[in-house]
Amino acid sequence: MTRHWTAFFEGVRALLPMVPGVIPFGLVTGVMAVEQGFSPGATLGMTLLFFAGSAQMAALQLLRSDAVALVILLTALVINLRFVMYSASLAPYLHHLPRRWKWPLAYMLSDQAYALSIMRLSSGGDPALGYWFYAGSALSMWLSWQLSVMAGVFIGAGIPASWSLEFAIPLSFLGLLVPAIRNCASLAAACVGGVVAVLAIGLPYNLGLLLASFCGICTGLFVGRRRSPAPASATKEAP
Repeated sequence: MTRHWTAFFEGVRALLPMVPGVIPFGLVTGVMAVEQGFSPGATLGMTLLFFAGSAQMAALQLLRSDAVALVILLTALVINLRFVMYSASLAPYLHHLPRRWKWPLAYMLSDQAYALSIMRLSSGGDPALGYWFYAGSALSMWLSWQLSVMAGVFIGAGIPASWSLEFAIPLSFLGLLVPAIRNCASLAAACVGGVVAVLAIGLPYNLGLLLASFCGICTGLFVGRRRSPAPASATKEAP
């Protein structure tokens, strides 16, 4: 086995412990799609197009609430803004790759694959082995998500109503939110966003969610800038 394939399977092995945490999200997404009247083919198409679990779950939740298409689209875009930062972080390590590599690697970007791969890429070593590691972890996450969503589609009818899966999506987002609160800026963003979402729940077309997202992002940016250290040139006294 070549060094490239060794790095690829190292990425697969590094990702495998995260798969059990992905399966419930995929099952819930598949069940929600069936409840909204999506066929298995349409659900698979949506899952292939999105490959962004949180955005897909939010879109299904908004469809359930009869939100307008513009709100659904903007919500998905806001949720996926983090991938812009992920891409910028990975760009120095992957920019030299040909398009036949960059396009599929960009498509398969996920939170889990990014977290594993950026540590590998930034630790030094052969960059070529680093992006093979990324390819292994990213492909594993992509396949796990597709299979878990389709499992939800086909076994959804057998899940008892007593399981109350309608609460699973909000609980899933809470599960994603709590680990993401790592500093004062993210805490302030979460608190303000949550409060605004509750206060604006009566707005038409579910616009309260967009308003809450906007307020949370602005608050996080404001607090982050206020708490960041001032540049040395700004604090240095004039002679």
